[in-house]
Amino acid sequence: MSGTAASAGASRFTAFMNHPAGPKTIFFWAPMMKWCLVAAGLKDLNRPAEKLSVSQNTALALTGFIWVRYSLVITPINYSLAAVNFFVGLSGLSQLGRLAHYRYTHPEALKSS
Repeated sequence: MSGTAASAGASRFTAFMNHPAGPKTIFFWAPMMKWCLVAAGLKDLNRPAEKLSVSQNTALALTGFIWVRYSLVITPINYSLAAVNFFVGLSGLSQLGRLAHYRYTHPEALKSS
């Protein structure tokens, strides 16, 4: 790289490192860790629908979508937190949809439980 390109790359890296929501802050690491909830939701797609928890997935869906809103009104605005919370809410909502479909197509399962 030439001197100008190298200094531009270095200044972008420095700007990223020193950003108010950069890797030196909790605003960066909290969303990174929260992606584990999204991964767990994806793993639950292999779980039989009758084993899913309504209360757990309702909580995931509601908190995910509520925190999206919060992520966009705090200072600094944290788009990575908004994105991860959107996907947390979406994973909870998709599991609730799977569970509703299962209960609709298997009404006898509700009688036995």
